[in-house]
Amino acid sequence: MSLDPQPLAPALEAAAAAGRTVVRLDLSGVRGKAELMRRCGDALRLPEWVGGNWDALADALRDLSWVPGAGAGAGAGPGAGGWLLAVSQWRGYAGARPGEWETFVEVLEEAVGFWREPGPELVVVLADTDIGPGPVAGAPPRTPRLKRRRG
Repeated sequence: MSLDPQPLAPALEAAAAAGRTVVRLDLSGVRGKAELMRRCGDALRLPEWVGGNWDALADALRDLSWVPGAGAGAGAGPGAGGWLLAVSQWRGYAGARPGEWETFVEVLEEAVGFWREPGPELVVVLADTDIGPGPVAGAPPRTPRLKRRRG
């Protein structure tokens, strides 16, 4: 995961041109887990079985069989060239709910680590700037700390 204050629009456009599926997750105004889960569901177009808990979100991010065309091979559909998840306007949520934010980051790190080997690669970028509307991505994460999640 990376934190880069530079404008992301050119990087997102380049990622899309390279065949990555670019997903934008705007967390402006999010102050609790329920709203975070709703935003994740909307941005990632998660299936309904992904409830409002960390383990279900983690499972969905490691599975991706629910994504149309995800299992069909390179160039076959969404995610075939990898995924870039750009999370913007996240500081308000991180400040309001630091424990939840830490758990959310761990879920993302685990997913990035999982997809590093089998591919297509998942990259997550944390952006300070508004990156615009739209449907995570990035540098190698630190080693995920696996622990039991609450809720």
